[in-house]
Amino acid sequence: MGRSVNLILVVAIFCMGSMGAQEEEVLTKEEAIALALERNYGIEMANNDVEIAENNQGILNSGYLPSLTGRAGAGYDLNDRLTEPEEGEPLEQEGIESNSYNASINIDYTLFDGLGRFYNYKSLKEQYDLSKLQARETIENTMLQLLTVYYEIARLTENVEVLKDVLGTSKDRVTRAQYQFDYGQSNNLAVLNARVDVNNDSVNLLQTRQQLDNTKRDLNVLVDRQITNKDFEVDTTVSFIPKLQLEAYIDEAEANNVSLLQLDKNLAITDYDIKISKSGYLPTIDLNGSYGWNFNRSAATAFFPGSRQTTDGISGGVSLTWDLFDGGTTSVQIQNAKITHENQELQKKQVALGIRRDIANALGNYENRLYILRVQEENVATNQDNFERSQEQFNLGRITSIEFRQAQVNLLDARTSLNLAKYDAKIAELELLQLTGQLLNVEL
Repeated sequence: MGRSVNLILVVAIFCMGSMGAQEEEVLTKEEAIALALERNYGIEMANNDVEIAENNQGILNSGYLPSLTGRAGAGYDLNDRLTEPEEGEPLEQEGIESNSYNASINIDYTLFDGLGRFYNYKSLKEQYDLSKLQARETIENTMLQLLTVYYEIARLTENVEVLKDVLGTSKDRVTRAQYQFDYGQSNNLAVLNARVDVNNDSVNLLQTRQQLDNTKRDLNVLVDRQITNKDFEVDTTVSFIPKLQLEAYIDEAEANNVSLLQLDKNLAITDYDIKISKSGYLPTIDLNGSYGWNFNRSAATAFFPGSRQTTDGISGGVSLTWDLFDGGTTSVQIQNAKITHENQELQKKQVALGIRRDIANALGNYENRLYILRVQEENVATNQDNFERSQEQFNLGRITSIEFRQAQVNLLDARTSLNLAKYDAKIAELELLQLTGQLLNVEL
């Protein structure tokens, strides 16, 4: 039974290895980011919001252009008429028709509205800039999520290679133990122990490969790629930003952090809201003009003959409207706008304080993970040396298979811990870059 399970696992590993041996697509970080910018649904919706804001801040939505309307109409009357004079015979008329037609073009323009239109136009410009910052925040969050998944694929890819090396060593041990048993140099227990280790290593490799496949599907969802059986590889190269450059980013963080920049735009918008409300104290001056044409045809009566009348001409006027007292509505609007502006100032102070804390925490986390990475590199070197020495001693029969297995497991743990430390440090760096507002400006 044990040999059957071992054979099945080995065949499965061999088949998966053969599939991996085929030429596969290498998806670089730059390509993954480009795909996300082009296809990610969240980014697409954010870009659509920017387009809406761009339309809103245009001249066609400013209120500065006049309105032009055309009107036309027609009328028809059909009446019976009975005329009874004081003297003489009454006159009865049936089917009297009369017609009327009219057409006009009217133009209206607000010459002055207390500067409300001017400040509203300025506010729409700020709202457009705010929408771009909101889109940038969406892109930053998506990129951080994307790169986190990307580096998880890289970590699992390297773990698979580590586990393949471990499995290969365990298979060699089975072969060596079988030879020793066949030639009477050891008992069957050594062979069984070696096969158990092969089975365990095979299961670990299969599970890690399954995690890798699942994580690749997660990446496909983020970049809207078809989830097919086509495999791909990722770039496992990791580089870190120089310390001096990172310190410069931290010094300029409050000027570049996207959350603080959004609050600056909100402050500008609420400041314009105050000015828009104050415009209610000033009068409004409107201009209007029109060109009209009218035609009327009336039927003859007992005393007057029928007639046709055509008129056309232009007219214009100016009007001034001034709410001398509006029941206090304008005053309340100004007070509320000032309170809203004050709340925005308080919110900015609160967020700025929180961001300074988050940057300090992220920097400490990043430095700790870099230290752990250096320790794990030394640990791998130590365990690699210990494993090689143990392998020599095991081949010479000076240590037991249990001792050799322990050295093998120690090296496995050290190498996988190094992979984890490397990518944890990189993700910590990305989180710090996002807080400093530089995530979209550096080469990853």
